[in-house]
Amino acid sequence: MREVPVPLLRLEGATVRLGGRVVLDAVDLAVVGHETVCVLGPSGSGKSTLLRAVAGLQPLDAGRVLLEGRDQAGVPAHRREIGLMFQDHQLFPQRDVAGNVAFGPRMRGASRGEQRARVAELLELVGLPGAAGRAVAALSGGEQQRVALARALAPGPRLLMLDEPLGQLDRSLRERLVVELRELFGRLGTTVLAVTHDQGEAFALADRVVVMREGRIAQSGTPLEVWQRPADAFVARFLGFDNVVPGTVSGRVAVTEWGKLPVPEGSAQGAVDVLVRPAGVRLAGAGPGGAGGVGGAGGAGGVGGAGPRCAVVARTFKGTHVAVRLRPEDGGASLEAACALRDAPEVGDVVGVDFDAAEIVVLAGAARS
Repeated sequence: MREVPVPLLRLEGATVRLGGRVVLDAVDLAVVGHETVCVLGPSGSGKSTLLRAVAGLQPLDAGRVLLEGRDQAGVPAHRREIGLMFQDHQLFPQRDVAGNVAFGPRMRGASRGEQRARVAELLELVGLPGAAGRAVAALSGGEQQRVALARALAPGPRLLMLDEPLGQLDRSLRERLVVELRELFGRLGTTVLAVTHDQGEAFALADRVVVMREGRIAQSGTPLEVWQRPADAFVARFLGFDNVVPGTVSGRVAVTEWGKLPVPEGSAQGAVDVLVRPAGVRLAGAGPGGAGGVGGAGGAGGVGGAGPRCAVVARTFKGTHVAVRLRPEDGGASLEAACALRDAPEVGDVVGVDFDAAEIVVLAGAARS
């Protein structure tokens, strides 16, 4: 029988009210040792409040926070053995790099020799060897972020928590650092709870993604599970999928305002919301008024010719493809298609639309009465 790991962190019914408003609503969450969990959600979803509650910076109105099975009620933040890293770094400007990194070990009574050894070890780990004597004001944003990480790791916390850790960095630096962070946490065996509004960052960093909405957990799963099967229309749209439409499923077909869409076998029946990924919107017959051709319409699993004719109203170059915004001639919600650059129609063209069942998701929990 497979042994179930005991969570290092567990939240049980964690509830926080601020100004009469519930900002954390009976949240249950577990994080096992050596796991990286990213809490993802829009502003106001409760993700930062969750982090503050775990850290002991925000008291709970109900529920419990347990670390290694021990209730943390009444345990002050500095005794919870949690490392914190914030997006604004919060480094001590009057101290050099070594002084910042050594702060935690010094507060724990480490000798000067132990502090020097720990500083050297961590600066090597985060890619800043030899930077101990540098002033923090002279560091770039990325270097400051590395120093903040080293300082958070220095006391050897049992849980490391990151609050929008890369939020103030430019995109190319964020993309590079998130890969380095994942490799570092894996090498150290660090248990990490991070919050972010950036889904790309969360999906690249996490073993498990937790999507929050209005103080509650909307979905939890591996990045692949959440990406492939969003729990509902909110999660789908938050992940950037705009092609969500109400429909009625009967058998393998959903009747929607875009016509009949093929759906996977075993899909929920009746009134649902349906997600069509842009890659599943196939175009044909491009040209002014429909003349000319884009190339093979339809696709494996499609319901041939079932979609509407649409006008191309916008094109956006995405690097790997072109996002084409379509407006159905018969009215209804617009939709987006992902096209290869060589196949993308021009603004003003009229195209036929077909759908690929492999790129369609019937969203659970979306049924309406």
